Amino acid sequence: MENLDGRKALVTGSSRGIGKAVALELASHGADVAVNYRARGDLAEEVAREIAALGRNALAVGADVGNPEEASALVAETIESLGGLDILVNNAGIWQGSTLDLVEPEMLDRILATNVKGAFNVSQPAVQYMKETGWGRIINMSSILGISGYPGDTMYSCTKSALIGFTKSLAKELVQYGITVNSVAPGFIITDMNDQVDEEMRARILRGIPMRRWGLPEEVADMVVFLVEKGDYITGQMFTVDGGFTI
Repeated sequence: MENLDGRKALVTGSSRGIGKAVALELASHGADVAVNYRARGDLAEEVAREIAALGRNALAVGADVGNPEEASALVAETIESLGGLDILVNNAGIWQGSTLDLVEPEMLDRILATNVKGAFNVSQPAVQYMKETGWGRIINMSSILGISGYPGDTMYSCTKSALIGFTKSLAKELVQYGITVNSVAPGFIITDMNDQVDEEMRARILRGIPMRRWGLPEEVADMVVFLVEKGDYITGQMFTVDGGFTI
């Protein structure tokens, strides 16, 4: 495979889970990486140390991507500290399950701000830089719930569907600048976020996965790195990593 030596990456929400796995996999292929976090700076610093141990440059940057000013500062600090920005993975996201009748306006605003506006807020300044260099890779982390839906996850599914539309339109907008935009839709992956699922629900979910197991964050990271390294002729597409759940 191609090597990412010299490439600079920003992975939002990468202090743990899928984001952490993506950051480490990019680094293992040669990229320098900015590790973004909103609350757990200690975990982000640990990820940065792991990346440094791989011989790559890394920094941990705190920012709430749902805040436009903080998102812009995040991109600026990445470019200044790493010396550029070639790869953006919009991974930051939050989950809060609720049936529609129990959704409160504050809940909806919070999840939309992070999952949808966050991708826009970070992509806007990142794209401005990538246009100048004539090369870029943007990966938006969607979810299979944005494709198939799931009872009690209307808010979350809505935000992840929005990222698919965002991906397709932005891909057409940026193709002339040498920038590809794709989305990855993980299935049920073993992460801290999914620790909230009770045993009965876990068993029900497992019955719906043809491979009869939950996925690993590293398996999602493999898809992201493939699109970055080998995706020169791939843009505007969505790739599921779900053990066959959406078949």
